[in-house]
Amino acid sequence: MSLSKSMRKTVAGFVILTLAFSITWVPAYAAMVSTGEILKQSQRNLDRERLHMLLDRSEVRKHLEAWGIDSKEARARVDSLTDQEIAQIAAQIDQMPAGGDGLSILVGAALIAFLVLLITDILGYTDIFPFIEKGE
Repeated sequence: MSLSKSMRKTVAGFVILTLAFSITWVPAYAAMVSTGEILKQSQRNLDRERLHMLLDRSEVRKHLEAWGIDSKEARARVDSLTDQEIAQIAAQIDQMPAGGDGLSILVGAALIAFLVLLITDILGYTDIFPFIEKGE
């Protein structure tokens, strides 16, 4: 029984020494975080994720591969950019035209069709518009 008590004391002493040396006393620092800082960090994360989603698109991947850039390499390059560079790229993407809106294309096509029909009606090839007087 005495061997068992001495063994317990030895193990307990070893555990106490191990815990005493393994605990590091690092003070905790706390500060108020403003809403603006949280919004800035959130916007940075959104911009970075938006660039990743852009790189995941198949047509972008095809163009990158045509230029000899692997999609994994492009993703690694985006990850290595600073927050300021990411924000600058995202702002440039927002300012670039995306191909125009559908309404202007429809209005332009309708205007061209109207002009073609009007000219053919004036020349006498068609009889679509009743307000055009034909000089026969």
